[in-house]
Amino acid sequence: MMTNRRQARSIVNYLVVLAYLAMIGTNALANILPINGITTGEVSDSYPNLFAPAGLTFSIWGVIYFLLAGYAVYQLVVVQRGKRPPSADWLKKIGILFILSSLANISWILAWHYRFIGLSTILIASLLVCLILINQSITQTHLSKLDKIFIRLPFSIYFGWITVATIANVTTLLVDWNWNGWGLSGETWTIIILIVGVLIGITTMLTNKDIVYGLTLLWAYFGIGYKHLSASGFDGDYPLIIATVAGTMVALAASGIYLLVLRKKRAKQYY
Repeated sequence: MMTNRRQARSIVNYLVVLAYLAMIGTNALANILPINGITTGEVSDSYPNLFAPAGLTFSIWGVIYFLLAGYAVYQLVVVQRGKRPPSADWLKKIGILFILSSLANISWILAWHYRFIGLSTILIASLLVCLILINQSITQTHLSKLDKIFIRLPFSIYFGWITVATIANVTTLLVDWNWNGWGLSGETWTIIILIVGVLIGITTMLTNKDIVYGLTLLWAYFGIGYKHLSASGFDGDYPLIIATVAGTMVALAASGIYLLVLRKKRAKQYY
């Protein structure tokens, strides 16, 4: 029985690596070829809205994929060398969820490039659910220092970015549908979305005690603010949105500082 469980975990570990390679390869080809003759960013630009962040913000994907490569190698090496006890089934659970998330990521790229925006919204929501479950599993487990670096860190950033990306995808879907906003202006709806997004983000950050997740949201909101301020973006045409972004960034930063203070207080209790 124990041997079968170890073999099952071993298969999952190798599939994690294959899923990662397939995901990174698909995302690379999406812009190198590009798929359907259009890059990922060009598809986004073809659905103009006030929530989309500046292009430079998407450089975080490089960080995410680099850290996920570390996770893929780490989980393979750790298990193969028997560094984790046989009871560490949470690694297998995370691995399975990562494989599913990678399939959702790949499928999203294809749907996005072929402009199946409704389908892409369902797929990115599926990806978000996988990351929610992964992070729940991580927060419920005692982690070593290496686990925090190679498992928690990459998934915290990935989760944070996909949280914002899901909101952006829904916004794109509404643009695709030519939604009239129930009589409210695009500026008003963007402000509402920004506030709802940051409330969800702060709640998640405080619940999971995950500062990195909050920093990722802070980066995304910075990108939105930068686009609204820059001459190549909206050039300050929507001051209320700029003010809202500034306020939400302060709220995110304050929540992160609160977690740091709380962490220091708890650390002192052990001395």
